[in-house]
Amino acid sequence: MFVKRRVAIIGSGNWGSTIAKIVGNNVLNLDQFEAEVKMWVFEENINGEKLTDIINTRHENVKYLPGVRLPLNVVAESSLERCAEGTDVLLFVLPHQFLTKACQQMKPFIKPGSYGCSLIKGLNETPGIGVSLLTDMIRKNLEIPCAVLMGANLASEVAKEMFCEATVASQDKVRGNELKSLFMTPYFRIAVISDECGAELCGALKNIVAVGSGIAEGLGYGENTKAAIIRLGFMEMKKFIYEFFAERNPKETTFLESCGVADLITTCYGGRNRKIGMALAMSDKSVGTLEIELLGGQSAQGVLTAAEVSNMLVDCGMEGSFPIFTAVHAICQRKLACTEFISCVRNHPVHA
Repeated sequence: MFVKRRVAIIGSGNWGSTIAKIVGNNVLNLDQFEAEVKMWVFEENINGEKLTDIINTRHENVKYLPGVRLPLNVVAESSLERCAEGTDVLLFVLPHQFLTKACQQMKPFIKPGSYGCSLIKGLNETPGIGVSLLTDMIRKNLEIPCAVLMGANLASEVAKEMFCEATVASQDKVRGNELKSLFMTPYFRIAVISDECGAELCGALKNIVAVGSGIAEGLGYGENTKAAIIRLGFMEMKKFIYEFFAERNPKETTFLESCGVADLITTCYGGRNRKIGMALAMSDKSVGTLEIELLGGQSAQGVLTAAEVSNMLVDCGMEGSFPIFTAVHAICQRKLACTEFISCVRNHPVHA
């Protein structure tokens, strides 16, 4: 007897809700999947109403993706356990600082034979060891395979169905093609590659560079300066990946996919990390205050990733080899003046 497969989305911010729209519509045309797509929502009270009730009755995430209608078959669910139970494909789209706890709650309910796909652009920090992949955390905690989807994808533009590309990275071709069928639309083109590690690291590290790009913009510098920051930041990304993850065999071709240089460029010109960088340069407020004021309480992942990467570089005595990564972290912690950032770029070791 043929049993249809189930998909659930773990997360409901602007990107999670955007992906819910895409996947919710696509499963209706894919015979192998159940029509219902559960979306885990961290329950919040919005003007006296539960956010899950609002989504399930108005079919709109009024807090994180206002003005965008979600498919009727996307069901908001406040229980991680109920989202995980009986699900074949788990799509992780939540802030990376909450992933460990989410996995712990879900583990007893994970279906044998299921797999995950991470859309989270961040890293996992283990004190005294350094950073590791979030997909490795998922694999270890849930004992399932995990692919990734990364790309030059600002959620607000994807939700408006503006054409863009993304990269699914999966070592298993069957899972990669299944994920492609779940995500691909006429406005959201998907390429499938095998380099899970390279794709994931590009998606995380580019957020640090985007904060730096925003700092320069907030200081009044123009496009030529931004181009230099993108180029030098890209070089630091590649250096970091080959320095610390060479044993995972990252592919040079991955850097030219949407998950690589394209994602770096679009994030340096738009998105929350650039916005936080600009605000850091134009005020004396803390990152936490700026996130509340500018992002509605959502996190700028580049700030967290910069801290995690900086700790690893300090432990290895390699801060000087990654001046953009190091300076961005110091500025985010208000330990370095924003006006010093351009000096770090100007004196970058590649110029020596």
